[in-house]
Amino acid sequence: MDPAPPRIVFVTGRLAESALRRTLAEMGPSCRFQAEIVVLPISVAALLTTDWIARHWQPPADAQRIILPGLVRGDLDRIAHPHVERGPADLRDLPEYLSGKPSARVDTESYDIEIIAEINHASQLGIEELLSQARQLREQGADVIDLGCDPGGPWSGVGDAVRALRAEGYRVSIDSFDPAEVREALAAGAELVLSVNTSNLELAREWAEQWNAEVVAIPDAPQDMDSLHRTIECLSRHKIRFRIDPILEPIGMGFAASLGRYLDARRRYPETDFMMGVGNLTELTDADSAGINVLLLGFCQELGIRSVLTTEVANWCRTCVRELDLARRLVHFSIRHRLPPKRLDPNLILLRDPKVRPLSHSALRELADSLTDPNYRIFISHDELHIMNRSIFVSGTDPFALFRQVCETDSRMTPSHAFYLGYEMAKAITALTLGKEYRQDQPLRWGFLTRPENSHPPGSQSDG
Repeated sequence: MDPAPPRIVFVTGRLAESALRRTLAEMGPSCRFQAEIVVLPISVAALLTTDWIARHWQPPADAQRIILPGLVRGDLDRIAHPHVERGPADLRDLPEYLSGKPSARVDTESYDIEIIAEINHASQLGIEELLSQARQLREQGADVIDLGCDPGGPWSGVGDAVRALRAEGYRVSIDSFDPAEVREALAAGAELVLSVNTSNLELAREWAEQWNAEVVAIPDAPQDMDSLHRTIECLSRHKIRFRIDPILEPIGMGFAASLGRYLDARRRYPETDFMMGVGNLTELTDADSAGINVLLLGFCQELGIRSVLTTEVANWCRTCVRELDLARRLVHFSIRHRLPPKRLDPNLILLRDPKVRPLSHSALRELADSLTDPNYRIFISHDELHIMNRSIFVSGTDPFALFRQVCETDSRMTPSHAFYLGYEMAKAITALTLGKEYRQDQPLRWGFLTRPENSHPPGSQSDG
């Protein structure tokens, strides 16, 4: 005899009741549980708190699961039942949530690509400003702080800068071809020199013997791979630690050929460490940097390039370190599990959203017909904004025209109500323009750039 299906209690408000019933009904045979819907005396379920629920409802003791709306605030322990949980924030995600299929998620602890973050024009900054920038870069995911020196040196304060960074636990690299700057930086505790070619190759032996320095080997010119091979041969002969950077070139200046050089060099030096300066592409391309960083990190992960150098100079590159930190985890998971990096982690989907689920015209009409209070609800669907309460249901693409229609029917419009509607409609039209999901009183989603939003709608939408 088959055991009885588990009893799951779904808690909701009045406005979402019909949508919840429809969603559960559409699951059909996959609904392998006994569903019970509890409609609490409140219109908008998202305004529920666990304290309010505890005062107004006693959960049945024999329920195997109690699923609250995903936006319910408060401590779940306030509900007197051992198996209380928050469901998804969006009701339309309930079937996937109930399926019990664990969705793949990136193991955020696993990565093997090192991020070297350059502080440009470091010689022009005071120690406190250097430390401040280094702290920000480390918080975003940088493993090594690179001091970018200006030509025409030497920078007399480079030793003090390195010592200050080392005192706070930073690993430091020095980006300079000036021998005096490099010597002082290494003496103060820098561990990596960017860069070495045939022009300063003889100095690398001194740096390695005296300070055990590691260097980055580059060609004399990006296309001159023979010079790179000569440099590598000399470094290897003298047992100097090094990593190879064949130099990524910008689009229009040999980008594709430079990727080929990384492939060729990896075939020739299969066991050697490599580095890529990704800023040559992100900083020199009129495009948001996140997608470019993911693409380059995927190339690096597949090719075994285990360190990348980046900068955050251009405004569109201002979060490159954080993007690279997320990207290295994403591509590591993808390649380790032989999965495309899709539906694994949405944090680098910034402009649009992973999924947009428009409400049907019938669902919007059904919701509008059910409203009994004067509070406004705003939706976007089918390339239009929709505003409704118990007295009005208007749709269109021009928020100014919609606001005029609302004001014509609402003689009690106050400045706070007007500001609230204007703010929410601005978010809604932004979401409509970009193809994003919009939820009233919730922040638009911008991946890892999303900012928490404390909505303060005038009045209360609850009538419980």
